Amino acid sequence: MTQGAGQGPVVRTDTVRDFRVPAYVQQTADLGETAERTGENSDHFGDPRDGFGDPRDSFGESREGFGDTSDRFGDAGEPEGYTPTQRDLPVINRGDTVQVRVPATAPEPAGSEELGPLYVVGDVHGYLDELLAALREQGLVDAEGNWCAGNARLWFLGDFTDRGPDGIGVIDLVMRLSAEAAAAGGYCKALMGNHELLLIGAKRFGDTPVNSGAGTATFQAAWLLNGGQKSDMDRLQDHHLQWMSRLDAIELEDDHLLMHSDTTAYLDYGDSITSVNDTIREALTRNDADECWDLFRKFTKRFAFRDQSGPEAVRELLGAFGGSRVVHGHSPIPYLLGEVGSEDGEDGGGPQVEGPHVYADGLAVAMDGGVTMAGKLLVRRLPLDT
Repeated sequence: MTQGAGQGPVVRTDTVRDFRVPAYVQQTADLGETAERTGENSDHFGDPRDGFGDPRDSFGESREGFGDTSDRFGDAGEPEGYTPTQRDLPVINRGDTVQVRVPATAPEPAGSEELGPLYVVGDVHGYLDELLAALREQGLVDAEGNWCAGNARLWFLGDFTDRGPDGIGVIDLVMRLSAEAAAAGGYCKALMGNHELLLIGAKRFGDTPVNSGAGTATFQAAWLLNGGQKSDMDRLQDHHLQWMSRLDAIELEDDHLLMHSDTTAYLDYGDSITSVNDTIREALTRNDADECWDLFRKFTKRFAFRDQSGPEAVRELLGAFGGSRVVHGHSPIPYLLGEVGSEDGEDGGGPQVEGPHVYADGLAVAMDGGVTMAGKLLVRRLPLDT
């Protein structure tokens, strides 16, 4: 059946020439009138004029540009049946617009790629006051301990806790400086040391037996044996554990290969910096006591660069991960020099350390000044002045 079949003849109705401008452009009589027209919708959308203002602000008196109706339609005036709109919109010609060339990519902020000086910090082991003094001496923090070094770059080489009085205070400081340095255009970052692994294990696994390779051991016993402080454990919170668990193990910065331990064990976890860091983080995520113990045990090894084979060991690391010099902590400089001392400071009167120790044919820099054995907490700018 054809649509409309059986209906009467089509009657053509003249349309009214009233092409109305949308409500958001028209100038309404007043707010009350708008509210009457919009009804309850005004509660949701407000005055339709909000955000648009009076259309005359943009276009002037809206009939300008069109002239009087007699100009448009001649002396006859408006044609019969023509109903003028309340506001006629002006015609925008090509010459009335301004064309702006937009760059393909936004320009970088001035100085955003400029790198500040690079500093490294050796083992801290809970000596918060000594750390703050060393950072002030290098102009990295002010008298109140706040970041004041602008776009400088600061790397901690690990071992924030144990042996000293305030390991958690040290972690809190490093976390705060990381935020302050980033806000100033620099950065403060940290590597994972073997004592971070030990503290994580002691908190997670406690007295759970692990296979140490020489019998049964526990993280709790090892932590206490290596200077674990009850005050640190009491104040240790989840956000501290999360922060430590996400630390990188090795990084390359300005041709310096930064790591905590003077060992080649990093090669066991990957053939690139990214793969090493990812493998270690994934191991900690699995939360397996034996796997974490093996990780801790390997990064407790030391002295790989000290003897005659030391330069070759350093070259092996540099060949795998890049850089021209290794910078590490972990082994106190008095140990590397073969001088007798105790990391717990029991012997007292230990050797005086003046600065970093460069060795292994100049390929390695030791940064653990032995603060726990009457040495010095070292903060130095790289490259070293030699």
